[in-house]
Amino acid sequence: MTIPFNHLEAIIHPDRIVQNWRKLEQIGGKAYAVIKADAYGHGVLKVTEALERAHAHTICAGSVEEAVAIRKNGFSGRIMSLLGPQLDQDYALCATFQIIPFVGQVPQLRRLDASAAAAGLRQPVALKFDTGMNRLGFVPEQVASVLPEIQSCSHVDVCMVCSHLAVADDSSEQNFTHKQGQRFSTVVNYLRDAGLQFEASLSSSPGLLAHPELRFDAQRPGISLYGGNPFWGTENEALGEGFVPAMELRSRVYQVHPLKKGETVSYGRTFKAEHDMQIAIVGGGYADNILRCLSNRTLVTIHEKRARLLGRVCMQMAAVDVSHISGVQPGDDVWFLGGPGENPVRVEEIADCCGTISYEVLCLFGQNQRRFA
Repeated sequence: MTIPFNHLEAIIHPDRIVQNWRKLEQIGGKAYAVIKADAYGHGVLKVTEALERAHAHTICAGSVEEAVAIRKNGFSGRIMSLLGPQLDQDYALCATFQIIPFVGQVPQLRRLDASAAAAGLRQPVALKFDTGMNRLGFVPEQVASVLPEIQSCSHVDVCMVCSHLAVADDSSEQNFTHKQGQRFSTVVNYLRDAGLQFEASLSSSPGLLAHPELRFDAQRPGISLYGGNPFWGTENEALGEGFVPAMELRSRVYQVHPLKKGETVSYGRTFKAEHDMQIAIVGGGYADNILRCLSNRTLVTIHEKRARLLGRVCMQMAAVDVSHISGVQPGDDVWFLGGPGENPVRVEEIADCCGTISYEVLCLFGQNQRRFA
């Protein structure tokens, strides 16, 4: 498929996601693929179709609605909803489509039990305990009072107990991470001593890779699934290497022309040429989530060579220095992310330019038109 000349195209490689999942599965023993938020911008239905073909056993959606869409699309394995039931309609949907919701409040347990009873079905759930994130979930100190509530639910089956690490990617915060692990272990042991049988899951990508002692029965990798490195730029960077980026972002050159010494380009005249240059005007701007904070900062590749953005990013275009690249013509490929060659731009580099994280960049870039390779 040929993309429109004036639009960016996110090229998604589901086979690479499967490759990364298999690697994570091998490392951790049991990897629940996290495909929330439209698979981090990669297209959740196509991604889960690829994971289905690879016989993935468990995937983690965000909302119940997203989980139901995946089920309707044919995924036969277990589907978790990390947000759990938040809307009135979510409770019946969980039972009908056998979604495993995260549950962190007693009223949720009771309503799930009632919905399952009304439908004549069993409702599998994942108990969510807050060991330090201070977001959703029971606190560990509640476990003794939660147990009888679980036991009173005649149509609810606890199949998982989960929590989430806050700073597993930060080696200076190991004490906090280990404290979270200890609090989680206390909950797991208490519930198992009471006779419950379930899988315990604490770690996402950084926990899986950096803290083997906290892998428990299963892990929930996200960013590494898509080829990102959660330790980029840190002393532990090597721990996150070996995963293949699954998204590329391509546009086109619109026009090529000289920029003379002393001339400026784009709004605000924030770039002034110190010598004669050759620049390319390329498709892609903040309307396409090429963020304005990338102005004068980020790199792209053209003809497999890196080139820098010049001046402010506009709504639908940007300027690039191609003085060092011969033969650039209108219609040539421009790669904001990935692409051919030995030195493609990585999502972590783009995130660094904007003072954000690779997760956000992938979610934003994935909002462009997508093509699946």
